[in-house]
Amino acid sequence: MKTDTATGPATDGTLARGEPAKSDAGTARAVRVRRQQAWRDVGVNAVRVAVLAAFVGLWQLLASTGVIDSFYSGKPSGVCSKLWDWVRHGTSQGPLWDQVWVTLQETLLGFGIGVALGVVFGIALGRLRFLADVFAPYIKTLNSIPRILLGSVFAIWFGLGIGSKVTLAAVLVFFGVFFNAFQGAREVDRNLLANARILGAGSTRVTLHVVVPSALSWITTSLHVAFGFAITGAIVGELLGAQQGLGLLIFQAQANFDPNGVFAGLVITAAFALAAEGLITLLERRLLRWQPRPQKSAAQA
Repeated sequence: MKTDTATGPATDGTLARGEPAKSDAGTARAVRVRRQQAWRDVGVNAVRVAVLAAFVGLWQLLASTGVIDSFYSGKPSGVCSKLWDWVRHGTSQGPLWDQVWVTLQETLLGFGIGVALGVVFGIALGRLRFLADVFAPYIKTLNSIPRILLGSVFAIWFGLGIGSKVTLAAVLVFFGVFFNAFQGAREVDRNLLANARILGAGSTRVTLHVVVPSALSWITTSLHVAFGFAITGAIVGELLGAQQGLGLLIFQAQANFDPNGVFAGLVITAAFALAAEGLITLLERRLLRWQPRPQKSAAQA
């Protein structure tokens, strides 16, 4: 009895002392992992900047020394000069910011409409197998058509205003989002659906509270590619015929054999494409916060 009485408190004390030790070790490990991740991010960004600087420097060197003909390829200094000229003195179509705003409007409207229609129709056909079987040949046929060619048709239908560019951008966005939403609706865990029905959820509640959240990872993944399609639709629509926009600036630069103007338009387009990519990534993290993250093994940490 004495032995049990003596060892009991000692054992409890040992366990009590062990809990803070484990907690401290876990905290130290988390700090170490965060520090390693921060250094990794710094290294990745440094390499990215170095690759870009090397490419631009090599391009400038080859164009300045005559190894490549700057009449056809332009050069970075000429691109910067063209951008600065557009900022200070405007373009032949008016202030640069007006051209950027027109293209941005077309892109955002086309992106929003295409995403909304793609999600709605993708989820609907993913849930309703009969309708999916009915519309499958039509969707596959439309998807096989080179949709860029529809820009000419939309220009005839809607004129040279913003409508034809928004429509082309929306069509390009629609199919990428649609197929991801459709597949996401089909890949929902059957056990979740069965449990929701057992709890008395109707078709609408099952769709809104089970199917849509489960398909979110598929849908948000498609948004990264979809925004690129939206920009493509807006720019190509402006190349086919427009009164304002970055595509018109690029077309005029091409017609005047001005490669610096072409690259300047592409640089501006790439800039807001990268900004949109960052915003979509933040939105993706926000929408998918509820999903559990995979645990790293000790070797990976």
